[in-house]
Amino acid sequence: MKAAIGTLLVATLAIAAPAYAAAPRQAATTTTPADKAIAKRIDKRISANATLRKFSIHTDVRNGVATLTGTVATEGDRQKAASLASVSGITRVDNQIAVDANAGMKGTAGRVVDKTKEETKKAGEKTKEAVSKTGELITDSWITTRVKSKFIDESLLKDSDIHVETNDHIVTLSGTVMSAAGRARAVEQAKEVEGVKRVVDRLTIGPKK
Repeated sequence: MKAAIGTLLVATLAIAAPAYAAAPRQAATTTTPADKAIAKRIDKRISANATLRKFSIHTDVRNGVATLTGTVATEGDRQKAASLASVSGITRVDNQIAVDANAGMKGTAGRVVDKTKEETKKAGEKTKEAVSKTGELITDSWITTRVKSKFIDESLLKDSDIHVETNDHIVTLSGTVMSAAGRARAVEQAKEVEGVKRVVDRLTIGPKK
């Protein structure tokens, strides 16, 4: 009788064990109080920097990874923000800050908007004159295609994943490149295309996602 009870107990445990083992462990996706404290410390460090304080930079910390978003004026500013985010408790900085030369121009926003409107108006008035050297009409789609074609067979951009978007002849580059040299080359190539007014650099350095 005892042997039968023992056998039944073992069989019951054998059935229950796999069900328990199969239950997946879900990684924490919410921001913990510790993450919030680190993010606050990083924000304070960035705000204390005389150059970076004029930009809109947001910090989000999850599981030891600090994600930076926002816009700064130069690549140097972008790298400085990443450096300030490398504090105790951070294992990696995901720097998604975009570079735009017009970022942080306080007091000139109105003039920038007015200038943009003026340029757009002039562009509309000269649509018939906006043709390439080959006689093609320079449109946003034409510029996007030309920029993409310049990236083909470019050794510095090998294994890169670059997205090109053009709006009112302003080209925005996003995605990933393998090196800082590749990033600079992509921006340089985009600026060389006919009809491009400005290039907004939102590229990040790293492998394809």
